Amino acid sequence: MHILKRIFKNPGAIIAAIIQRMSFLFPNDKLYLKIIFRLRMGYKLDLDNPKTFSEKLQWLKLYNRKPEYTQMVDKFAVKEYVANIIGKEYIIPTLGAWDKFDDIDFDKLPNQFVLKTTHGGGGCGVVICKDKAKFNIENAKSKLKKSLKTCIYKSFREWPYKNVKKRIIAEEFIETDNGELKDYKLFCFNGIPRYCQVIAGRETDITTIDWYDREWNHQHFHEPKDYPFSEKGHSRPRCLDEMWNIATKLSQGQPFLRVDFYEISNTIKFGELTFFPTSGFGGFKPIEWDYKLGEWIKLPKID
Repeated sequence: MHILKRIFKNPGAIIAAIIQRMSFLFPNDKLYLKIIFRLRMGYKLDLDNPKTFSEKLQWLKLYNRKPEYTQMVDKFAVKEYVANIIGKEYIIPTLGAWDKFDDIDFDKLPNQFVLKTTHGGGGCGVVICKDKAKFNIENAKSKLKKSLKTCIYKSFREWPYKNVKKRIIAEEFIETDNGELKDYKLFCFNGIPRYCQVIAGRETDITTIDWYDREWNHQHFHEPKDYPFSEKGHSRPRCLDEMWNIATKLSQGQPFLRVDFYEISNTIKFGELTFFPTSGFGGFKPIEWDYKLGEWIKLPKID
């Protein structure tokens, strides 16, 4: 019954998901994105005159491809890139890196750690261990081996991921005093952070997403469109000004870049860099916000 509800609610997305499983049949990136965009977003992708945030991200996938982007999305290699710009004190330490899950020596890892694949977006390739005595290695192996088989470039044509070396890394486990770890994601347009997306509740059954401007005024738009706001909102992080300054440095020269942070005991830890949040298929609601944010992306000229 749940599957049927999903199909009737958004049949285009279901068809798109099926096509994405057969992405190898579509070698032309432009044609492929036009098909997937129409199915997922419900309107035609205009690459000649893109206006919405969602359209412009598709344009950037096709026409803004720079070699350094590979390092910037690699969950392991990006740490050196970011440390060279803002300092290594913002980097979550890496405990190890392996080409295969079976190469991991768990005896050498601490009681708490995080495993993640280096080439994927979102939480699909992340496993958290809070107590090694209770850690289910087989479940972790299954999840990460599945993640290693995925390719965001093939499924979503996100070019920066095309040549990322697929590895598994272990990072130090980080947590706040109250156990709630929030993601602070700054959306930067041509080197200027405009909004902060706050994601909370990942460790619960209800994940919430809220948006705030520079003055920490709550914004009444959604992206992805199906996630609820938190009931009480979020207090302004103490390190917000520092986050804003760092995001400005890291996003220079980029038409669009999302810079992610965590705030731990009044200090900042860098999360990741993202060129295409939800691959440009999240869908802002109300739709006028898709146009407003799209206006802030100034597309580079192409030869």
